[in-house]
Amino acid sequence: MPLITACVLAYAAGLLSGFAGASGLLLAAAAPVIWYGSAKPRDRIALTAVAVAGLANGTAITRSRERCLERLIRAASIEFTLAASASPGTFATGHHECGIRVGVAVERGRAAEGARIIARGEIAEGRNGIVITRATLRAVDAPGVLPRWRAMLGRRIDAHFAENAPLVRALLIADIRELSPTVRERFAAAGLSHMLSVSGLHVGLIAVAVSLLAQVAGIAKRRADIGVVSLTAIYVLVIGAPLPAVRAAVMLGAVSVSSATQRPTSAWAILAVSALLPLADPASMADLGFQLSMVGMVALVASGSLAKRIAFLHAPGWRGTLARSLATSLLATLLTAPLVAATFGRVSLVAPLTNLVAVPVMAALQPMLFLATVLFPVPAAAGFVADATHPLILAVELIAEYGARLPGASIVIIADAAAMLLASGAVVALVLACVVRHAIRPVLAALVCIAILAWRPVLPSAAGNTELHMIDVGQGDAIALRSARGRWVVVDAGRDWKGGDAGRRDVVPYIARRGGVVDAFVLSHPHSDHAGGATSVIAALRPRLYLDPGYPGGTPSYRASLLAAQNAGTRWQRIRPGDSLVVDEMTFTFLAPDSAWADRLRDPNDASSVLVVRVGDVRMLLTGDAELGEEEWLLRNQHALLDVDVLKVAHHGSNTSSSADFLAAVTPRLALVSVGTGNVYRHPSSEVMRGLAASGAVVMRTDREGSIVVRTDGQRLEVESRGERWTLRRKP
Repeated sequence: MPLITACVLAYAAGLLSGFAGASGLLLAAAAPVIWYGSAKPRDRIALTAVAVAGLANGTAITRSRERCLERLIRAASIEFTLAASASPGTFATGHHECGIRVGVAVERGRAAEGARIIARGEIAEGRNGIVITRATLRAVDAPGVLPRWRAMLGRRIDAHFAENAPLVRALLIADIRELSPTVRERFAAAGLSHMLSVSGLHVGLIAVAVSLLAQVAGIAKRRADIGVVSLTAIYVLVIGAPLPAVRAAVMLGAVSVSSATQRPTSAWAILAVSALLPLADPASMADLGFQLSMVGMVALVASGSLAKRIAFLHAPGWRGTLARSLATSLLATLLTAPLVAATFGRVSLVAPLTNLVAVPVMAALQPMLFLATVLFPVPAAAGFVADATHPLILAVELIAEYGARLPGASIVIIADAAAMLLASGAVVALVLACVVRHAIRPVLAALVCIAILAWRPVLPSAAGNTELHMIDVGQGDAIALRSARGRWVVVDAGRDWKGGDAGRRDVVPYIARRGGVVDAFVLSHPHSDHAGGATSVIAALRPRLYLDPGYPGGTPSYRASLLAAQNAGTRWQRIRPGDSLVVDEMTFTFLAPDSAWADRLRDPNDASSVLVVRVGDVRMLLTGDAELGEEEWLLRNQHALLDVDVLKVAHHGSNTSSSADFLAAVTPRLALVSVGTGNVYRHPSSEVMRGLAASGAVVMRTDREGSIVVRTDGQRLEVESRGERWTLRRKP
């Protein structure tokens, strides 16, 4: 291993240890690098000094952020840069200049992505930054040139790629905001989620294609290399300079300089040069995309070292190529597994196979997408190329879909601190086993770490948190609550359609991946966007109990669910106000519907099951599709029980619900809206969203956030969406 590589790794280990506030990690993380980085005592002392310098820098940055956080909490307003556009009723995020993340529940004001704004409101400390509720925004600076260019490219992509635009946005400009959560989930289960982030793979494929084109055009190699590097740098800047793409561009530049000066350099040294970004921006070391990109490149270089020592890996012909590709893909899956498990809670087992098939397709698709982008000023030519990409886009989607469907495609992982430390130790040992001459010690170290990881689950562990999962099922409702002991209560199951339903497509796989037993199924009312998937959920998960209001004249999907319950041996029970259900630490209290009230109704919405879930001091209100009439009944008869921390907004945010009087009684800290992207009903109502923001609620919607998870230990409240977690202040 070149000394420069060892220096970069030692500094990174120290920096991460400083960010974590655990200097003890420095010894564990940096020791292998120091020992194997050089055999000379003088070099080992120098590497130790570099690691300590990284630790000191990381600690200083962490303390500086803590001081900044203290100032911001006491401030009357906060100035920061928006990461996404914001309008009344939305929950937008951004970053303060000192590195603090800011989440803002907007009541008044609008601002575009990349704008510099001042936000005033109720400021509280969250888990990873600041949360501002009842916020009023004022733009102080318009978005810069690069954000405007990126927005322009996004509009052109939408115009030329139609239904494929969300995926093309992800592949070309690293924008996954419009990508369906179902698609993201599918790519993650198939081990292809890295393809949804512009990184070394995407930049490398574009560079290779441009280089080949230059050769065909007869351009001299040196000029061609300059052109490739320049064009790649411009592309990375225009898409917003995401860190993985920056690293790939720097690596490409280093390779080109090495080739132009005819000075062959170790692949490890090239990788180290491309990883120097934390010297200029230490916070980049904590960026997940940068970490995954770097670990993926480590896997590529390490597999190259391994191939030189194993005969069948450097065999000529297609067999050798296939073996090397499979080895690289397998090693990349193993090395990135701890990061993926810690972030997404699961690891794909089919990733080596799906990547083996998907990468050649991407090799043809990515250059064509880039060509379409270059041709945007000529709409006819751009449209021709865009149309030609449709079969390749379909192929990538099918690989992800069928890969995710394979039995055991992914496994759920609970990644606590000890498990992460053991897994990281195994990863370091595997890399060393690939690159050092005598691999016995690293292999033994990796086996010891893996053995302890496999043994740990039989040890007693502390109880976890209670979780509410609002599952993204499009235009419909599906909520699953899991106790600390892993028992589930499912409330609604999404819609059905000809040939399928959301229960089978979304709810059953979602719960099955996380494990546990379903104790009860609760139906809010018999409309098909709530009951459509109930038959599949009951048949597959076989709950002990089925509760619903028993509204007469139900839909076909409701009647089918009752038959499924009978066949599964599930006991049916009608809901009445005052009924309760206890599942471990969760207490479910049913507030409505009242039978005398419901007998006079013609619309099942106003006979929705309304229930409060209590966990310790935290209360969550689930309202089905209750409309103004049922809200008024609740205000008259159950007013004392409506004051809660979390509200499932009724009827997908329609203006037929969520009256001002009702929100004044509920005053939630968090409001969840289950709604489909671009639905024909135009849900949710902008008026309702403004009312929720004015009540002080953080509003999150499945059409923007995908599936949303709320966790509580009975005291604290944490919400997770799109991999981001925010701690919200609970009501007194």
